[in-house]
Amino acid sequence: MAAKSTPRASSKALVASTKARARGARAAAAGAANRPRGKAKAAPKKPPAVKTPRGWTAAEVEDAFRRFRKANPEPRGELEHVNPFTLLVAVVLSAQATDAGVNKATPALFAAADTPEKMVALGEERVRELIKTIGLFRTKARNVIALSERLIAEHGGVVPPSREALEALPGVGRKTANVVLNIAFGEPTIAVDTHIFRVGNRTGLAPGKTPFDVETELERVVPAEFKRHAHHWLILHGRYTCVARRPLCEKCLIVDLCRWPEKYV
Repeated sequence: MAAKSTPRASSKALVASTKARARGARAAAAGAANRPRGKAKAAPKKPPAVKTPRGWTAAEVEDAFRRFRKANPEPRGELEHVNPFTLLVAVVLSAQATDAGVNKATPALFAAADTPEKMVALGEERVRELIKTIGLFRTKARNVIALSERLIAEHGGVVPPSREALEALPGVGRKTANVVLNIAFGEPTIAVDTHIFRVGNRTGLAPGKTPFDVETELERVVPAEFKRHAHHWLILHGRYTCVARRPLCEKCLIVDLCRWPEKYV
């Protein structure tokens, strides 16, 4: 027969069970307290609102370039040169430098070498000496000699009127090729430098995240009759009126068309 449990034994068992449950609860609470707590995930922030100027109408674009043409019918580039080759060299030297700074160095250089053959004969060391006041002069001197050699070997010493051929030359990118095609060969290309990039985005005329985006948009919106000189009008506007720090809105020809929300009017 099974032994009968006494009231005292049952009471002891109940107390033991209650204590065990209490110890388990304390242990669980302690474990939870000691577990590393991850940071609460913050609610995703909404991106700040970006003020994007609304686009210009076709009539407004035409009006702007008519004003530019009236004020300056035959705009010219400010880099000094005597032929397509010296223009090419001057534009290569102007990368990350000012036109004024390049113009101080090139008269002596071009007096000594105004053809690819003469430039190669002059030699890289002498070119370095003549352009040492220009930023990155060592790399640029090397490129000038290398592109001169390439012109002699592949193009008979003549600057080619082709974007692909120009961009294949050492030190020549899309912007340089566009400048040479525009000035030397009369092509309606638009070379987007820092000035045109700023004007296109600030005014809303041709907004874009990259120079190529701005170039593509300008190609789309500028009427054909103005494309030949659009490059120069926009560069000069950015260089002397729509300047980086404090644009001279009070003398701007297109201030009423400009979409910049902070313009000084």
